[in-house]
Amino acid sequence: MTIFLLLLLSYLLGSIPFALIIGKIFFNKDIRNMGSGNLGTTNMIRNLGKKAGLAVFFLDFLKGILSLIIANKILGDVTYLTLFGAFAMIGHIFPVFANFKGGKAVATGSSVFVYLYPYLALALIIIFFINLFITGYVSLGSIIISFLGALYIGIFGVGLDRYIMVFMCMFIIYMHKDNIIRIIKGTENISKLKIKK
Repeated sequence: MTIFLLLLLSYLLGSIPFALIIGKIFFNKDIRNMGSGNLGTTNMIRNLGKKAGLAVFFLDFLKGILSLIIANKILGDVTYLTLFGAFAMIGHIFPVFANFKGGKAVATGSSVFVYLYPYLALALIIIFFINLFITGYVSLGSIIISFLGALYIGIFGVGLDRYIMVFMCMFIIYMHKDNIIRIIKGTENISKLKIKK
């Protein structure tokens, strides 16, 4: 029963639509009707500005890390701790408080890496920004670090956590399927952080 309640709590934490809340409270706008319609950092930055986007990233990041901290405090160092982070990610992607249409869980998923694999997370962050400066594609960076994260944990991970994390990384890549198509077509949005030649 304890595990079930913690999973439910993790899902509900993940379901809090901070992008929607910030958009409506501070801008009187529904971010779901803007840009890609995703309740995530990138869509917020492109449509409501950097401050709003960074606030959403921070809050979405907290959703995942809080689910892990709470579960860790109650259950101890179990080999399936990532399961609670995964449920927070699922909550973000399919939020019960926003008609089950959320974001892609990159920020929420990142917190799981930071909490459990801090050195790997640091390496992936560096890789993400190198890609961003070179290609300008935020989505490609998310895809690359998800793949590399899955590859590393698939090889060096242990216990049930390994399979949970690999699955969630692959699921994040799947959530970017439309972005992959736009990248191939050359129609994907390019960040201003791209270094101009």
